[in-house]
Amino acid sequence: MNEKAITDYVNRLWDESIVPELKEYIRIPNKSVAFDPEWAAHGEMDRVVARFEKWARSQPIKGLALEVVRLPQRTPLIFIEIPGDARETILLYGHLDKQPEMAGWRAGLDPWKPIVEGDRLYGRGAADDGYAMFACLAAIGALQAQGVAHARCVIVIEACEESGSFDLPHYIEHLAPRIGTPGLVIALDSGCANYDQLWCTTSLRGLAGGTLKVEILGEGVHSGDAGGIVPSTFRIARQLLSRIEEEDSGRITTLDFYSHIPDPRRRQAEAAAAAIGDVMYKRFPWVGPAAPLDTDLTELVLNRTWRPALEIVGADGLPAAGNAGNVLRPFTALKLSLRLPPDCDAKEASAKLKAILEADPPHGAHVTFEPNWAASGWDAPEIAPWLEQSLEAASRGYFGKPAAYMGEGGTIPFMGMLGERFPDAQFLITGVLGPQSNAHGPNEFLHIPTAKRLTACVARVIADQLPTAK
Repeated sequence: MNEKAITDYVNRLWDESIVPELKEYIRIPNKSVAFDPEWAAHGEMDRVVARFEKWARSQPIKGLALEVVRLPQRTPLIFIEIPGDARETILLYGHLDKQPEMAGWRAGLDPWKPIVEGDRLYGRGAADDGYAMFACLAAIGALQAQGVAHARCVIVIEACEESGSFDLPHYIEHLAPRIGTPGLVIALDSGCANYDQLWCTTSLRGLAGGTLKVEILGEGVHSGDAGGIVPSTFRIARQLLSRIEEEDSGRITTLDFYSHIPDPRRRQAEAAAAAIGDVMYKRFPWVGPAAPLDTDLTELVLNRTWRPALEIVGADGLPAAGNAGNVLRPFTALKLSLRLPPDCDAKEASAKLKAILEADPPHGAHVTFEPNWAASGWDAPEIAPWLEQSLEAASRGYFGKPAAYMGEGGTIPFMGMLGERFPDAQFLITGVLGPQSNAHGPNEFLHIPTAKRLTACVARVIADQLPTAK
């Protein structure tokens, strides 16, 4: 492969076509089904699918066949087949649905307004991960422009990932005969610890969550009348949460939510910590003297990738502060998100969480926990020598630094499912979500130079996957 020719092709396509298309994508509020149950009626998802389809069909890629697959009562899926050497199949993955707006965008930025500042394209969804289909097709197009052979490629772009990918298993089953048995899976929905090298994700945490609701009265009453007589539902909720989490440290106390951390993953964590340095925690927008849970960088990597962690991501029953009267509220509802180790069974963890929270309610309160998401994590198989060599060459060739490996704290439900379905496949899980990129939060951005280099790296790995290359 001619690295300069690959770089030139990729950079030109990104500058002239992909970035303009991603700007239009950002403008469309195609929130995932969990955040927009009326997505079909609103039509935003279909607008994005139509734009993606039109762009993909315009690419000069030999034999490209595209179908928008629509199973009844499910979000659509873009399925692309590109012929190549039939001895191997590569499955490439991304998604096009988005998280909701989220408050807190700084002045001049907006989730649905594309803004380019320097190397950053701000707006919801471009980095997580609307860019994926474009990068996959750009990588294959760059190879074909040079006449470099590649395996048969299948690209799957779903529209349900931010809701837990509950539609995806039905599509994978429906399309199984057309997908075949991939020897390599490439997913571009992950992160990078810096923008200086290729980062390869070796594990993903799972997720169990739902809504904890504590009810004590049929309606709110004057707090001066009831305070000291009627228990506070907020306090009861705090008591319940203390059953699973230490208040002082944030450590999860239930052993069922832990698993053994393999020695190779510990060694990778040490190497990643050395490569990242204190950017591991300094990258977050701390307020004043606020500090991380620990300053041991290796422990922070393991906390983020192999240990459970709880967050309250939403609440009901709490009026806005400016509109809160002196009322003892009848209920408190908290939406919980419990991150799980990669090899922890999410369904079992969800059932355990429900049992712990609902048992023996304080003061006889009516306590319910309704699970509404459960996604198991994923731990990568041992990397094949050819893939390790290819990743190293790609990172050095296009970033100028060696490849790096680390687990990620997030969840990609697709990976756990594919790991079970294709146990002999190799995996390249990577992405552009680096320091301050802030997926799901305010001021999300795509780092354009990293996206370009990553696209070129994907091209290198695709080319190296053929038996003749290996």
